[in-house]
Amino acid sequence: MKNQVIWVTGASSGIGEALAYCLAKNGAKLILSARRTEELERVKTACQLADNEIFILPLDLEKSADFRSKVKEAIAYFGKIDILINNGGVSQRSLAKDTAIEVDRRIMEIDYFGTIALSKALLPYFLEKKAGKFVVITSLVGKFGTPMRSAYSAAKHALHGFFDALRAESWKENIKVLIVCPGFVKTQVSVNALVGSGGKQGTMDNAQANGMSAEKCAEKILSAIKKDKEEVYIGGNEVFGVYLKRFLPSIFSKVLRKAKVT
Repeated sequence: MKNQVIWVTGASSGIGEALAYCLAKNGAKLILSARRTEELERVKTACQLADNEIFILPLDLEKSADFRSKVKEAIAYFGKIDILINNGGVSQRSLAKDTAIEVDRRIMEIDYFGTIALSKALLPYFLEKKAGKFVVITSLVGKFGTPMRSAYSAAKHALHGFFDALRAESWKENIKVLIVCPGFVKTQVSVNALVGSGGKQGTMDNAQANGMSAEKCAEKILSAIKKDKEEVYIGGNEVFGVYLKRFLPSIFSKVLRKAKVT
């Protein structure tokens, strides 16, 4: 990672914040994005990098009209970008029947359209220099759906489809894609998750509270980046759901009915 310029979205907390610290320790130069500038400043200070090694670029995934100018600003600061880590997003904690369609649309706008819009804004630069990597933090629910996460799971499934296709289209230009599927990671994701009315849940899920630390998750992501993996599953026993769904789907459905997903 030495002197690699890595752009991290959702860098103000959770996995994104942990990634910033992990990457800084590994010699990377960082571009940190999220909506909350004051939190990005806090993370920047904690990274203990010189000003010419780290750049704060506030960004809202719901404002894709700004992305071309944000990409130009990001490239101009260091003169290059090597990796974009699409980590920003919002989760959900509500049954499909109780979720307003406006909430479904907002989750898709942030988690799917915001992510691909930023990636497509950066793609011409990667194509021109014939090098680059997209790292996309999706979720295990991007591989299978669970209760209380219908829109969130849909958005994460959509990311898999888009980035699998992009990988297949762009490999000749040396553009790589890593899809990362975390399970339960101890962050504020459930606290900030949207409920059916569009408000925040405001509480920590038990499963999240007992999940893997964000620091350990970040280390596993970094390892996958270094090994040029295309897809990686990170978590505890919940990871086995991927294989159970693939090979024994009817049994998986029965297990899911009894699973504690909050």
